[in-house]
Amino acid sequence: MLTHLALKDFAVVRATELEFGPGMTVISGETGAGKSLLVDALGFLSGLRADSGVVRHGSERAELAAGFDLAGNSFAQGWLRENELDEDGQCQLRRVIRADGGSRAWINGRPVTLAQLAELASLLVEIHGQHEHQSLLSRASQLALLDGHAGNDAERAAVRAAATAWQALLAERERLQAQGDVSDRIGWLEHQLAELEREDLDPEALAALDAAHRRQANAAGLIAACDDALARLGGEDAPSLARQLQQARAALARAAEHEPRLAEADGLLEGASVQIEEALALVGRIRDDLELDPARLDELERRLGRIHDLARKHRLAPVELAAHRDRVAAELATLRGAGERLDRLDGEIAVASQAWQAAAAALSATRRAAGGALAAATTALIAELGMDGGRFLVELEPVEGGRPDPNGAERVEFLVAANAGQPPRPLRKVASGGELSRISLAIEVAALGSDAVPTMVFDEVDSGIGGAVAEIVGRKLRALGASRQVLCVTHLPQVAAQGHAHYRVSKAPVEGITRSAVELLDDAGRERELARMLGGVEVGAEAHAAARRLLDEAVAADAANNGDAGQDAAARPARRSGARSR
Repeated sequence: MLTHLALKDFAVVRATELEFGPGMTVISGETGAGKSLLVDALGFLSGLRADSGVVRHGSERAELAAGFDLAGNSFAQGWLRENELDEDGQCQLRRVIRADGGSRAWINGRPVTLAQLAELASLLVEIHGQHEHQSLLSRASQLALLDGHAGNDAERAAVRAAATAWQALLAERERLQAQGDVSDRIGWLEHQLAELEREDLDPEALAALDAAHRRQANAAGLIAACDDALARLGGEDAPSLARQLQQARAALARAAEHEPRLAEADGLLEGASVQIEEALALVGRIRDDLELDPARLDELERRLGRIHDLARKHRLAPVELAAHRDRVAAELATLRGAGERLDRLDGEIAVASQAWQAAAAALSATRRAAGGALAAATTALIAELGMDGGRFLVELEPVEGGRPDPNGAERVEFLVAANAGQPPRPLRKVASGGELSRISLAIEVAALGSDAVPTMVFDEVDSGIGGAVAEIVGRKLRALGASRQVLCVTHLPQVAAQGHAHYRVSKAPVEGITRSAVELLDDAGRERELARMLGGVEVGAEAHAAARRLLDEAVAADAANNGDAGQDAAARPARRSGARSR
């Protein structure tokens, strides 16, 4: 629900802030005062393209902002979470349009694209009227409204799941068929795999092979180094380090009775002796493992050469060959089973097709039933709204192509015959803006509760009507306001009297510049405004009496229909509504 709207330097508005509550809010004013500017502002906050002409003369930029209460709007809450734009349950839209033609947009204080702004706004507000932003003209919106009226969430989910499964099987078959005759490919892969499997290419084996080659290639030097170390550390032919340590310890032991500190030195030498013995043992084992073997060295070099040849052939590092071998084996297994898989796929695709057709048929049945009911109810409402003989039809057109469609087996087109004897035409081709507005109103009222969008804006829905029909339009809007927030720009007192709240837009020259101002009317102000709308230039007592009667009749109608006159009367002063203009 829209709770707040702020405009600054927008067209003829210098600065104004409005607050909104639930129910139906009407906006009236003299011709040219700027009533539709509020609707235009919501349109731009919904992602419409704007040019520098909307910036107030002499200003650098126009600033627009709106706040929404998301209680009960799980779709908008989910969208904000998915796009990481949620902010403690808040929803603030802001847009700046510069005088040079550029613009920027924010959601909850974070920069976004116009596409993101439009996507979120479509979950928050719908605008109906003689403007570009009319969602009911979109066939996608028509389908969504029909499905909402049908309450077929389960059927639509089943169709989407069946279409996804079917499409995946079709894509797999196309991929396999695109390979053509794979016998040559299989032969080539078998040759490659045989070459790769002749060698142990695992990284651990390659590391061991490299270490063995280095050891064998340097065997002579390693043997010499070990023999020299053994001779120096513990040899019998010359004084060795181990024998010298033993002699030093013996000498220290004899002198230690006269100098106790020498015992500590003897302990350190004892530790060194232990480490030398361990080093001697290790070097001895290594020396025993070493031998000069030219044949073994040749074998290791040949193996390394084969591995490096494979690496160059496949343009890989040696350590990457094992993974490449596994990929070749996997592709070979897939190709060898491609023929059998293709045979199985035909059967699986046939089953998936039948599953989708069954799910789509169930979905189509819900749409036909809902379409008939919606058409009958809307046709009746069209007649009430001054379009006698008019008809509304919901046409379901089969989808051609034979491909799995996640939206079902048909598309929806809303058709309208505005007058008796006229052939039905698509709603998007209805020429009269006033007719289009009233038809949209009839559809929304007939589908009451089906549309998830919480705020609906009707701009000049009463264009070209008057008298009793205008009163009916007002009552329908008020009825719609019982379950949705409704904003209505109107020039008819019969419609304005049905509002739960009433704003008046006026304009006046200030320092030679025309400016608009917006005022929230109390009961007395509403009576004066309705009297002006009824009486024109001369507003007398009769106009005031008629205005009071219209207001009383609106409350009395609620009492007669819903028994909520007391609630409605109490709601008006309690509404969180207001306006500040500068």
